[in-house]
Order: sequence, then C-alpha cells, then structure tokens
Amino acid sequence: MSRQLPERVQQKLINLPDSPGVYQMLDGEGKVIYVGKAIVLRNRVRSYFHASAQHTPKTQALVEEIRDITWWVTQTELEALVLENELIKRYQPHYNIRLKDDKSFPYIKVNWQDDFPKIEVVRKMQKDGARYFGPYTSSRACYQTLDALRRVFPYLDCDRVITGHDERPCLYFHIKMCGGPCIGAQTKQEYRATIQQLMDFLHGDTERVLKQLEAQMARAAENMQFELAALYRDRLKSAQQIAEQQTIIGNHLEDADYVALEQDPRTGDTAVQVFMVRYGRLIGRETFMLEGADAPQAEVNQQGLLVGTFIQQFYDSAAFIPRMILVQAMPADQTVLESWLSERRGGKVELRLPQRGAKRELMALAHQNAAEYLRLQQAEWMADSHRQTQAVSELQAALRLDQPPLRIECFDISTLQGTNTVGSMVVFARGTPLKAAYKRFKIRGKGSQGEPDDFASMREMLRRRFRRLVENDDTADPGNKARQNDENWRIQPDLVIIDGGKGQLGVAMEVFEELGLMGRIPLVGLAKREEEIFRPGESDPLWLKRGSQALYLVQRVRDEAHRFAITYHRDLRSKGQVRSQLDSIRGIGPARRKALLTYFSGDLDRIRQATVEELTAVPGMNRRAAELLKAQL
Repeated sequence: MSRQLPERVQQKLINLPDSPGVYQMLDGEGKVIYVGKAIVLRNRVRSYFHASAQHTPKTQALVEEIRDITWWVTQTELEALVLENELIKRYQPHYNIRLKDDKSFPYIKVNWQDDFPKIEVVRKMQKDGARYFGPYTSSRACYQTLDALRRVFPYLDCDRVITGHDERPCLYFHIKMCGGPCIGAQTKQEYRATIQQLMDFLHGDTERVLKQLEAQMARAAENMQFELAALYRDRLKSAQQIAEQQTIIGNHLEDADYVALEQDPRTGDTAVQVFMVRYGRLIGRETFMLEGADAPQAEVNQQGLLVGTFIQQFYDSAAFIPRMILVQAMPADQTVLESWLSERRGGKVELRLPQRGAKRELMALAHQNAAEYLRLQQAEWMADSHRQTQAVSELQAALRLDQPPLRIECFDISTLQGTNTVGSMVVFARGTPLKAAYKRFKIRGKGSQGEPDDFASMREMLRRRFRRLVENDDTADPGNKARQNDENWRIQPDLVIIDGGKGQLGVAMEVFEELGLMGRIPLVGLAKREEEIFRPGESDPLWLKRGSQALYLVQRVRDEAHRFAITYHRDLRSKGQVRSQLDSIRGIGPARRKALLTYFSGDLDRIRQATVEELTAVPGMNRRAAELLKAQL
C-alpha cells in the first residue's frame, strides 16, 4: 500500500468480493466522494491503493480523502452500470466526471395524453403519457425552437379548459398562432393532427410533413377555400425555411447521433458536441461541458473513457435514443453500453467508430465544433478572470490593505425563532467561490437555545474556526478527527467579512483579540441595508463605488454566505421533520433511522416512494422492517 490506511479501509480491502458490482468511496464525514463500477470489485478497488500505481493528481487526491468503502454486488456488468448511474445522480460525487448542470437540462413536452395537447418546456421527464424532445442545453434554445414551429403548427399553451364553447379566443388566435379550439374553430381531430405534424417535425421527419402541408394547401384550393389555402401556403413556406437550415447528410434515411469531444491537455477542460441526424438530415446539435475530467495521460484511452462517461449520463435522460451512435473514440465497455442503450431504446443500438466517407467527415466537423466551443468558453473564463483580478485589486485599494485579498472568508448566521441556528463560512479565492473550502457550523451554545442570539452564535462560530488556525495541536475540536485533519483550517485568510453591522463586527473583534489575531488578519463588517462596510477603529462606514467590480465581489461573497447558511438551515429543519416522523414508526430505532436518512439524503418523499426491495437494501434494514416502514408511512 502507498500509505498507512485507516483500519476500517484495510479491513474492507481484505473482504472485497471477486464479483461485478458498484463501489462507493466515502470521506471522513461519511460523504460519498466517488462512485465506480467494476467487473471484479476486489481487483478494481484495491488498484487505487497499490504502491506502484501511477495515479493522476486527481486520483491521488481522492485516495488521500478515502476513509470508508461500501459496495453492492451485482449479477452482471449491465446491472452495475445502471446502479452506478443512479448513485452518481443521487450523490453528485466530487471526484466523478459529470455533465455540467445535468440536473437542469430542459425538454420540450407535448402533453399527448390529453384531448387537446398543450406544449410546454419542462426540466424533468415523467412517465405520464406525454412525448418529450431533448434534452437541450438551454431553455432559450427550447423557446426559440417552439417560437419558429408555432408559426407553422399553431398549438395551445394557455390554461383554458377546452370545451369549444368559449365566447372569445385569445390574441394568439387572431395572429394565427393558435387554431382556436376553445371557440370551436378547430376540432379535436384537426388540432391533434397539427400537433402530430409538430412532433414529426421535431423528430426530423420533415419531408413527410412538408408533403402533408402541400397536400392540405392543394385540397383547400380545390375546394375554393382560398383564405385557408393561403394560410397553408404561408405555413408551408415557413416550414421550408426551417427545413433548409437542416443539412442533408446522405440519401440513407437513417437516425444517428455523432459524439465528438475536445479536451484541453493542460487543464482537462472538456467540451462534447452531439450532432443529431434524423431521416438523413442534421436537425440539431448540442454542446455540453464535462466537470471533473483529468488532463489526459494516454490520449486515446482518455477519450474513450470520456466518451463512455458522457454516453452513460446523457442517454440516461435523453428523450430519444437513435439506432446508431457514432463516436470519436470507442469506450472500453462498448458491449455493456450497447446492451444498456438497447434496453432503454427497446431495440438494438450500435456504437460505431466512423472510418471513411461522409460519416468520418461529419465526425470531423463535430470535433471541430467541440473545439471551437471550448475555445469560446475558455475565452469567456479568461474575461471573467480579468474582472475578478480587477475586483480584488479595487477591494485592496478601497480597504487600504497591504496585500491583495486573494482568499476571502465570509461568515453568516441563520436561525428561525431560535431553532436550528447555523453558521456558514464561504471562501472566495482570487475572486471566485472555492466551494471545497466552505464550512457549516451547527451552533451548540447559547445562540441555539431559547431566544435567538446572533451575537453569541457568531462568537461561537468564529472561535471554532480561528482557534484551529492558532493552535498547532489536535485539541481544537476533540472527537472530530475529520476536521482536525482538514488542512483548510490552517490556511490564513487575507480578509474576513462578517455579515452584519457594528454589533457583529464588535463580536468578531473580541474573538480576534482573544486569539491574538487583531492586526494580523484584516477584518470588516458588511451591513445588509446600505452595503456599508465597517472597519475596526473607524466610526464612519465605507461605501464602495456603485458599479465597481469591488462592490460586485463583496455582494457576491455576502449573498453566497447567506445562501449557504439558509440551505443548511433548511436541510436541518427538513431532516428534523423527517426524523420526528421516523421516530414514531414501530421497528425503526436510532441506527435504522440514521441509515435511512443517509441512504435517502434526508428526503421523506423518497423514503415513501421507495419499494420494499429498495428499503431492504438500506444497511441495517431487513424485509420485515422494510414492510413495516412501508405500511406505516
């Protein structure tokens, strides 16, 4: 082994099974920091700790944080892949490669289960009989698509109950962007036929839709319904304009996605481009960023790994999976991915590496677009970096600091009627949030009892934070080994901001005097009302210039501290409510209650919705306890 491992981890490594499955790495606070799958759990998990292993810096950092390992044995690799997906979505582990903001991708939803289907943009797919299209990278892309299509296929998006007997239609009917089923101007069959055309168009079957519109125009003209014929003519022209923007790829009417990526070898920043070809036409493209990717070591293997990770996460929530997915590099677990994709699609799916001809050229174009998107993203980040540098410089000048405040720590208190009082510490490094260094404090002293006392709560939080800075032994917080070993406590900030006015600043000054930090660390208080900055020993507040980057930075820091405190406070209240309900359930003692809260992230709704099998899978639960819990909830 490369280092002295905790006894718990050593014991787990000895008992690992020779079976396929999924493993979780946990840190000292029991938080899941990595999820992986393995053909042989014993070999894969032990490989992290071999002394001869040549790990990337990211993997080395992961190994240093591991304090516990758990695993699930599965029957097949496919079961392991499905479980891995679920656990990554549930825990969002820090060290896993993840789609950036993957939980919030929007979809176009057609409520086909209703008599008069309405169209909307949603953030989550459900099994409700509706038809979904997406995901898109932004809601703006959804609305732009719908805005163009509504001129061709008028649809409902209002809240009216459609009876056909309303006295007056809305404005959309008069501007020909709704067929008016509410007033009986359009029958149910006619409206649904229009929506079917819209869905066909979204799916890429544009040729058939254009022929249908052309036939409707001709039929109206033959029946001497010239106004209706002119309406179909205008819609046909709009549809043709949209279709002209779709590149014809080939004569084969095939559905395929092209997945290409570009990675910066210095930083590991990775952009993935997906080209969507339907019925031989390139109907759309979406670009995604991957978070947590290592800078490449062996380029081909790294590309295959990234492509496989992307496919696993993207198609887990995609509304449509084509029969063929062409990739820039083939994932090592190709066979398992194909089986999983085929199961999700309900038909065979093939991963293919294009070798020649039009498919190879289109893959090269997708790669070129991924590279361009990554270049633009990095240019924006550079511009942001310049603004951040300017903000730090302006703040140094305004506060007359000897050194630029490269590390800023801000502290805030949140309470509700004296219950669940919590504190937050957020950290900004070089003008950007350093979320790995954020800290949460559950107030245990005077500020947590009876009437709320923000001053006492602030005093307790600051003492607990800065005592660790000045004491070089492990006596700062007895019994909390995870925090004792956290080197973030040993880092001295360049500026401390207290969220509050003169009173809170006075408390902070008392703590700093007590610990010998006054004059050593710059300290200010930020009043909420007028963005006033109070400094020790100065009676008059300082106002930062309106519109300055320094003011924006201070506001961002303060707002982030407030958000982080409020979030923690809500979590504690929510878990307290869940805990109180679980307390009243027969067969659920303290150990099982803790296991349930950990497994389901404190979410009572998820516990309610879980099956007996899922409840049985919770450590410490058996089938009888799961059945009792299910019945009583």
